[in-house]
Amino acid sequence: MKASQFLISTLKEAPADAEVVSHRLMTRAGMIKKLGAGIYTYMPMGLRVIRKVEAIVREEMNRAGAVECTMPVVQPAELWQETGRFGKMGPELLRIKDRHDRDFVVQPTSEEVVTDIARQELRSYRQLPKNLYQIQTKFRDERRPRFGLMRGREFIMKDAYSFDRDPAAAQASYASMAQAYRRIFDRFGLRYRAVAADSGAIGGDLSEEFQVIAATGEDAIVYCTESDYAANLEKAEALAPAGPRPAPSQAMTRTPTPGKSTCADVADLLGIPLRHTVKSIVLATDRTDASGQGTQVQVWLLLLRGDHDMNEVKVGKVPGLEAGFRFATVPEIADHFGTRPGYLGPVGLKRPVKIVADREVSLMADWVCGANEEDMHLTGVNWGRDLPEPDLVADLRNVVEGDLSPDGKGRLAIERGIEVGHVFYLGTKYSRAMEATFLDESGKPQYLEMGCYGIGITRLPAAAVEQNHDERGMIWPDAIAPFTVVLCPIGMDRSAEVREAAQKLHDELQAAGVDVMLDDRGERPGAMFADWELIGVPHRVVLSDRGLKEGQVEYQHRRDAAATRVSAAEVRAFLLERLSA
Repeated sequence: MKASQFLISTLKEAPADAEVVSHRLMTRAGMIKKLGAGIYTYMPMGLRVIRKVEAIVREEMNRAGAVECTMPVVQPAELWQETGRFGKMGPELLRIKDRHDRDFVVQPTSEEVVTDIARQELRSYRQLPKNLYQIQTKFRDERRPRFGLMRGREFIMKDAYSFDRDPAAAQASYASMAQAYRRIFDRFGLRYRAVAADSGAIGGDLSEEFQVIAATGEDAIVYCTESDYAANLEKAEALAPAGPRPAPSQAMTRTPTPGKSTCADVADLLGIPLRHTVKSIVLATDRTDASGQGTQVQVWLLLLRGDHDMNEVKVGKVPGLEAGFRFATVPEIADHFGTRPGYLGPVGLKRPVKIVADREVSLMADWVCGANEEDMHLTGVNWGRDLPEPDLVADLRNVVEGDLSPDGKGRLAIERGIEVGHVFYLGTKYSRAMEATFLDESGKPQYLEMGCYGIGITRLPAAAVEQNHDERGMIWPDAIAPFTVVLCPIGMDRSAEVREAAQKLHDELQAAGVDVMLDDRGERPGAMFADWELIGVPHRVVLSDRGLKEGQVEYQHRRDAAATRVSAAEVRAFLLERLSA
């Protein structure tokens, strides 16, 4: 490829709304161009990266036995109504009407459509297992699209769906896909972790995320430094501390804390560690009463150590809260506790509430909490003596650095990551809702067991840039670089020798299957080098009249601090050896 035939549109400055590195650099390098909020044109340079990502994904999916299809972007609402997701998904699901006032959705994912295919096509156990995948445009109406391709509204995703006869076969399909994903991410040349994850709105039991490691990542990844344990923050279990609970050593005392409404402020005032305080979080559940006409409100008090944060995913699995909860209103809090938030606690309630203690709190003694009176806290509070044991004890908190690993093999560490892939074992969540069955050996109908598997095709290049960049621009891994090698001839418009050597090397590399770009634009060396450093092509060869007279060219990898002189006669072999390493 010659630069004069390509569209290269680099910018000196990033747009003002570009908040993260990938957004700034991909825009400056002319890889993406904003059309609207969260909607981007993939320019030729960026599309080359996307096509290379797709090619790797497609090769490994085919190798794993998946079969490619393409499902519509616009889908009838009836299918989504069968599973209940038309109403449940919220405003992120873009709903539209056609000229006949019929409801449709712009797909964010395709579980409903593929399940409809399966219930029509997969009628016998002899047709199983099957795995259908697509690489297709998706749309999610993000409330606040930001970070360029990291959180856009329109994006490209690879989604695959497996169908099996029973849980054992489905879990074998899941394991096969999880292994295929490891091969895919290994080939991308990125540092990543596969972590246990919560299934979220997709549903199901087994779930694993693939996270590209990056300091700017939105997700916290928890891992053990001495074992293979890894999970995202939502999923990582906080082990109960070693018991038994210490015996009380202090009397419960009402202690003035004027103007101190946070655990941190109270701990500072009393001169105690924050971990000796207990924070109160008040939730409420709304349930239809026995008559079916009214709503019953149940207030819940969650107790966590003052230095810990609530994990909403874990809270959503507490019996009684799994059907949904909300934060209690100020009037509801006043009605049950007799004071405003900031001074709440489980002792001396005005009305009964359900008390759920985090595992840590259930084993604490002599702790500090609100006294349900403004400007007042209780010190020396103990279970059993000053208040009854909690109604429930559960893991309610986010793990923190240094916690014991759930596998018992060491301590936990935390780093940041960007989710670019996710695999789920769905079971019969969708097949039951849509009556997708097959006939087993005895001729009896059975629900199809399903799994689903996604990779963010357009998010992955942004994640790669977040992980691989410097002050000059992007640094692409070879496998997904827009071009693998760039040839930068200096003065080729003035020197026939430079022009002929550059063209010859270009043709030889192209014939060897190398994705090579020849910059024949006639730019000054500084501007030419700056463009390709910004774009991030990993291998650069500079040809000059002086160098060729000495039988030399200059090679430099994008990460190298300086160039290496290479024999002009041997540069082709040198490059091919570097590219195959």
